[in-house]
Amino acid sequence: MTAPATLDSSPESPAVDDGRGARFRLGLVGVAVAVVVALLLGYAGGLLTPRLTRPGDGSVEAGFARDMTAHHAQAVEMGMMAFQRGTDPEVRQIGGDIASGQQGEIGIMQTWLREWGLDPTGSQPRMAWMPDGASLVKNGLMPGMATPQEMERLRAAQGREFDLLFLNMMINHHLGGIHMIDGVLDAGDEPEVTRTAQIMKNTQQTDLTNLQNAKKRLGG
Repeated sequence: MTAPATLDSSPESPAVDDGRGARFRLGLVGVAVAVVVALLLGYAGGLLTPRLTRPGDGSVEAGFARDMTAHHAQAVEMGMMAFQRGTDPEVRQIGGDIASGQQGEIGIMQTWLREWGLDPTGSQPRMAWMPDGASLVKNGLMPGMATPQEMERLRAAQGREFDLLFLNMMINHHLGGIHMIDGVLDAGDEPEVTRTAQIMKNTQQTDLTNLQNAKKRLGG
């Protein structure tokens, strides 16, 4: 004979899951995968391009590739923070798009340097490849880059404060990046480099429109 059920033997009610946590985790994994894929495609894209003449260590192209790699790396970090911690859905989307896109461009630029037989970091000072480059470096930072203090503030911010701070910082970052891109477009003579730089500029101008519209919508 089966013993009657008691309160102690009753199964516990399952926890309610509205699915939002799972969706966010899946989205985070998706962006992380996109960043890795972008990096791999960037390297592959560099390897599949027609063989270029080899710019020298002090060339405009080498300086641009090295400096823009460092510039992009900060944007990738900021973009991933926005995707992971942004409150506004559009801010998260913008952050993820910037992180994955610029990681792929880093792969392309690093492939150029390898193909040219150059070190990822050279002996030239930051921005030495641009005529006005020395005047653009402030406390060791290239145009538009956030200071260590600003990055710490972004890491500590939450909610709407984080969203607006990210938008303002990335707007400045892109404005500085576009100025650097204009430098290689004006002085560079490698067709593949100038073609890729123009694509970078077009993308960042579109990003700027989205960043500024989001800032306006959030009342920043």
